[in-house]
Amino acid sequence: MSPEYATSIVDMARGLGLDRIGFTDASVLDRARVALHDRKDRGLSDTMGFTFRNPERSTDPRRAVEGARSVIVAARSYNVPDTEAPGPLVATIARYARVDQYTPLRQALQKIALRLRADGHRAVVFADENDLVDREVAHRAGLGWFGKNANLLLPGAGSFFSLGSIVTTAVFPPATQPAPDGCGTCRICIDACPTAAIVDNGVVDARRCLAWLVQKPGVFPVEFRESLGDRIYGCDDCQSTCPPNVRLSSRHRPRDAADLPAAIGPGQFVDLLELLWADDEWLLESYGRWYLADRDPVWLRRNALVILGNVAPVPVDDSVRSVLRHYLGGDVPVLRAHALWAARRLGHVDVPDSLRDDPEPMVRAEWDRVVTPR
Repeated sequence: MSPEYATSIVDMARGLGLDRIGFTDASVLDRARVALHDRKDRGLSDTMGFTFRNPERSTDPRRAVEGARSVIVAARSYNVPDTEAPGPLVATIARYARVDQYTPLRQALQKIALRLRADGHRAVVFADENDLVDREVAHRAGLGWFGKNANLLLPGAGSFFSLGSIVTTAVFPPATQPAPDGCGTCRICIDACPTAAIVDNGVVDARRCLAWLVQKPGVFPVEFRESLGDRIYGCDDCQSTCPPNVRLSSRHRPRDAADLPAAIGPGQFVDLLELLWADDEWLLESYGRWYLADRDPVWLRRNALVILGNVAPVPVDDSVRSVLRHYLGGDVPVLRAHALWAARRLGHVDVPDSLRDDPEPMVRAEWDRVVTPR
């Protein structure tokens, strides 16, 4: 394509609200393929699927679109300001999950793809899917460098961005220079990780990463329950402490909430008691955008019980005592187990003796566990 055509695509993208755009070729993402296999072989990807499920597919744009020659990569900011918690019995949501970030990104990319198709090219949009390693194509397109926390940082703009791509048969001039590394010797993100999940530069151990553990089904690892703090979904610590993000927050106006889709998402906070008393239908309607294993709200309730044990004021009041009593006597073993941990962490000794001989091993194991009250 002519340089003028590429420039017109960039201008169109900016007019659609996309903050950065770049181009790369559609060849195999060799570096990412090696990294994905390495993480899987070392167990660092834990039980995650996503792009780890089939590295040969997710690192080859030509498998996504036959005859692909180029990838157009776009970044859209979700850097909305944090606000003060409205009370103690709330959980926090990481910035990327507070509202629907991907619908406006996809809509903008679809409009660009429609233009490419009208001009005679194949063009398919990928955003928040497992068909393509989005950070790798963004890196190859020159949008940013990989930070030590494995996130992509955009020069002068930080890392609070959603990424999406258009794989196309059109030929665009690829980026010739990678974004220069901006981390240097800084290791603030490594030191800030609450579970020491960043085990090497750009290498995250999913078995320790709270952003994955809140999504992973099963018993929440006891060694990380206190570290979970009040996080119901996602973890921003390695980004919110990153110096480029800190500087940008103080010097530049972040994208205002008014610029984001209205009323699509819960915002920054979740009322813990409301969540714990809600039925499945309400939870799926409110939080079904998130990745929930088997689309089962039980994992949200599990996380909320751990958080309750971390944040509820001590001594507990009747509202907390009531919800704990409900789950301690409930019929879901994983929730009985986590309610037992939360109750003991809150110094709540009024737990049924029947749990000592519970038919479920996970509950009996929780009964035998020593929990230091807050």
